[in-house]
Amino acid sequence: MGWEAVLKRVFVAPDPGRVRLRFAARAVLGIGLAVVVCGLAGHSLAGAVTGGLAALLALFTVTDTTVRRQAVTTALLPVAGLPVLAAAALLHDEPLARDLTFLAVTGAGVYARRWGPRGHSLGVFAFMMFFVAQFLHATGGRLPELAAAVVLSVLTAAAVRFGLWCYERRLTPAPVPAPPGGRGLARITTRQAVQATAGAGFALLVGQLVSGERWYWAVGATWWIFVNTTSRGETLVRGFRRVLGTVIGVGLGLLVAVPLHGAGVPTAALVAVCVFGIFYTAAVSYTWMMLWVTLLAELLYGLLGVLSPGLLTVRLAETGVGALGAVLAVLFVLPVTTHAVTDAWIQRALRCVHACTAEAAARLAGDTAADPGARVAELEQLLGRVRLSVAPLVHPLNPMLGRKARARRVLDLLDDCAREIRGLVAVAADPEASHDARLAAACWRVQAAVEALTEGGTEHLTLTDHPTAAEPALAHLHGLERALAELAHPLRTPPGSPLVGA
Repeated sequence: MGWEAVLKRVFVAPDPGRVRLRFAARAVLGIGLAVVVCGLAGHSLAGAVTGGLAALLALFTVTDTTVRRQAVTTALLPVAGLPVLAAAALLHDEPLARDLTFLAVTGAGVYARRWGPRGHSLGVFAFMMFFVAQFLHATGGRLPELAAAVVLSVLTAAAVRFGLWCYERRLTPAPVPAPPGGRGLARITTRQAVQATAGAGFALLVGQLVSGERWYWAVGATWWIFVNTTSRGETLVRGFRRVLGTVIGVGLGLLVAVPLHGAGVPTAALVAVCVFGIFYTAAVSYTWMMLWVTLLAELLYGLLGVLSPGLLTVRLAETGVGALGAVLAVLFVLPVTTHAVTDAWIQRALRCVHACTAEAAARLAGDTAADPGARVAELEQLLGRVRLSVAPLVHPLNPMLGRKARARRVLDLLDDCAREIRGLVAVAADPEASHDARLAAACWRVQAAVEALTEGGTEHLTLTDHPTAAEPALAHLHGLERALAELAHPLRTPPGSPLVGA
């Protein structure tokens, strides 16, 4: 993929309702106001940095499905974070106790993912409170100021998010699909907690050999590689992207951040640009997000008066150590295979295809209670998870060309299914649309195709030629049938060559 394609993907990516744009603009406003409030309260630069990070996390990590739940989670952030911040500051001069506590916070933060978006947000916030204490070399004497900065900044961010600019109130809540497996989720989060702790332990030990002062960057790299991943394949790809984004960010820092020497006004302007970049690119490119994160960290080090080319070299080395720790952990400590995770998400997506079809058919039949639109939103979320889990297979560095081709074919056909479903739902939304008796038969064939794919019985799943349908709904159903029939081959290859065996 050339640079032109990469730039187009990031900056010309679809942004329905300009949600990403508003998300990023609100972040700049909320974090900027939080820093101003900390300044007006008389806090030092360290307090302003702590407050800015707390506001960033409050605006970035809270992803509950409803505004009410988001507000509750935001209110709980200081409850989870302040005890951890206190422990980090009080243990600053006790290296062994500090390190063991950091590893415990790492494992607990990942384990909390089993409680859904709220557990994830609180786990991230707690971890980052320990991290920022290391970043600022905070001791017990600075704890009151830092704690006050956290509370003030979270309150300011909440006032912006839920008062001044709560655009979510006008949006239909996007359904967040629960990870597949039920009890399997508990097993996966337990495994990942162990993996993250083991990887962080490696990063901590080796990171301290690289730098006795900046070792925590390695632990942070390991932590963030584990965030929002499930299988070892996803984790490996995320680790690669983190290193790549850091390399680019370090190069940009040498050109931009180092020459500034911490100058106040231009540094503040670039910090705002970085915040916008983090929030705007997070949903479309982890590499680009890491570029902005790296540049933001460099600018903050410039404000603190410690930025130098040597420090950037250490930053890059520590990121490599953290990525290596994550790789070793997912390969050798209770690995969760890509195949198991991907298959579960694909099965969920296919069942949602059937549910969408049934709701649309019911709507066409006159059932006003049927709501296919909600099902379509769920399908889009599920397909996003499929793309994330399949990413290791379609990555340019994957040498298994046969599996890569089959994975791309699966993604293409699932996208075809989604396109036909969207067309069908659009027709069903037309109050003038009428029910055709052939729709029932077509819907039954779709149901049979989904059952054959999800239950493994592909011997009866055949591609049927239909005459061109004049009715739009029927045409979309026929297209859906074709896509489902063609999915049988890439999904049901012989056991010796699975779709995802990584």
